[in-house]
Amino acid sequence: MNRLNMRYGLFAALLFMMTVILGISLVTPSQVYAQFEEPTATPTDPVWLAFNAARDAITESEGVNLNLVLRWDFWQDDWSLPNAAHPEKAAGIDSCVSTIGIAQGRPVYFGWTFVIRSMRAVDYEARVSFDLKDVAVCDIMTEVSATSAPADTAANPDLPAPVAGAAANGAFEIGGHVLGLTGAAQNAMNTAGMRWVKYQLPTSAGVPKGYELIESTHAAGFKVLISVVGNQEELAADPATYAQNYATFVRALAEANADAIEIWNEPNIDREWPSGQISGANYTALLAVAYNAIKGVNPSTLVISGAPTPTGFFGAAGCTAAGCNDDVFLRQMVAAGAGNYADCIGMHYNEGVLPPTAFSGDPRGEFPTYYLDANTNRATAAFPGKQVCYTELGYLSGEGMGSAIPAAYNWSPNDPVTVAEQASYLAGAASRLAQRGDIRLMIVWNVNFESWDPDPMGGYAIIRPGGSCPACSALGTVMSSGG
Repeated sequence: MNRLNMRYGLFAALLFMMTVILGISLVTPSQVYAQFEEPTATPTDPVWLAFNAARDAITESEGVNLNLVLRWDFWQDDWSLPNAAHPEKAAGIDSCVSTIGIAQGRPVYFGWTFVIRSMRAVDYEARVSFDLKDVAVCDIMTEVSATSAPADTAANPDLPAPVAGAAANGAFEIGGHVLGLTGAAQNAMNTAGMRWVKYQLPTSAGVPKGYELIESTHAAGFKVLISVVGNQEELAADPATYAQNYATFVRALAEANADAIEIWNEPNIDREWPSGQISGANYTALLAVAYNAIKGVNPSTLVISGAPTPTGFFGAAGCTAAGCNDDVFLRQMVAAGAGNYADCIGMHYNEGVLPPTAFSGDPRGEFPTYYLDANTNRATAAFPGKQVCYTELGYLSGEGMGSAIPAAYNWSPNDPVTVAEQASYLAGAASRLAQRGDIRLMIVWNVNFESWDPDPMGGYAIIRPGGSCPACSALGTVMSSGG
């Protein structure tokens, strides 16, 4: 199944509920048996609302009091495949209910699964759709194995011991990915409250190009993030040797005081990583060497793991020779010990067509990567306690571009995103991510790219044809108010 498990023990579960959702003071271990309290304000967090729906449904169906529980677990789930444990091998949200056959089952295939353990140590399971409209109380329980949960980021004996660093956490900030830091780009970014400039730098461009970017960006008053993309062919031929060569390159950038370095780009697909060698473990082997090289010369440089492309393209298996679904790839990274070699977990979000507060209603369906919070949770669930860095976050608008959005990117042809909505959605994303408390960085994709067909990068640009930038003032308002 497509799932990201959040496996918390008793203390961790209540910690999450009380600090993230309820916003009350942190409890001590002696207080963890306290009864759940309802939020005093109208709750809006989708996970809290889904948990409530699951708990209420179980309470009504089973006649059990779940106001006080030993623990609760949840994960984003995919119920599109037949459930082998169901008498009719049904699929969908009701496939965990033995008395509901294929003909009666609801066509709901994505949502959350909750397992709640009562004070009598009895486990109850329920499924909740992302739009909260459908709930199923299960009598076919999920068999949760040790491999279902994110692995501990204990030391991996196959990797070098991590070098200590000083850039692990920080306050939320925003920036923009630029084609070039022109005067117009600087003005737009200053208006938007951006403090970071991102560049993507291939190793083939050479270290001197990196020096030039760092120096000119600092001179303009911005911090600099460089996403370093290496050579696939050389990596495929000799991964260990190439990892050392790549590490030498990023070490030089850290010595030149790069504020942040992203280690590769979208390493879960064969457009960016060698086909047949794609796995979170193989990526972590390179990440570990690069991390140590950077921290060995500049502990304050923020090391960001390479953001995977958000996708479910690779189906139930999760991985093929051509790539891996992002959630599977992230879990593989965890199992390989990647948490020891990244200050921040890189993520991308660039296919949204709805406001960032939405968690249902996308015209393509209810896959988690369509929604900002659900997409974010794929990383925070895999790496609890780590901050997330969005190194690309953007909304595509074809308004004013002169021709239709290329077909491969036209996700909402009946209701395309307008420029005004692009501005509103970006501002809303900044506000939402700042409020979460687990996001370090949001890099807007992009500031000033212009190409349109076949890859509509110009449609993501916040500087629109003609030079206007509605998103700049919208973002500036959010950032000037503290998010």
